[in-house]
Amino acid sequence: MSEESPVGAHVIKMMGYIQTLEKLGFPLKDELATDAIPQSLPDSFKPFVLNFNMNEINKTLPQLLGMLRTAESDLKKNGSKSILIVREAKRKGKKKRQSLRKPLKKRIMAKGNMDLRAEME
Repeated sequence: MSEESPVGAHVIKMMGYIQTLEKLGFPLKDELATDAIPQSLPDSFKPFVLNFNMNEINKTLPQLLGMLRTAESDLKKNGSKSILIVREAKRKGKKKRQSLRKPLKKRIMAKGNMDLRAEME
């Protein structure tokens, strides 16, 4: 795809190739098809592709087409600095580790230990 051509036409063309492969007896899995399309995009879509891959976004081809059209309109409005951020539902798992240790001065004040307070001052 060239930088000047619209992304919608390119994605529809790629979807046609994917359907042709299926008719010829070489179907692509959905995941491979949705990974192939972002890789065929020009450099101006690099921020979108990076975000898409890092967030492991699982979309159908029509949904990907809609996302790319949105990203394209953002690129036209804001130049190449635009990034389309897509977030999926929060994942359950490890939470950020909070520090269990308070600073020494706060621990001393909390305990009410007069001897240690005197040493601090």
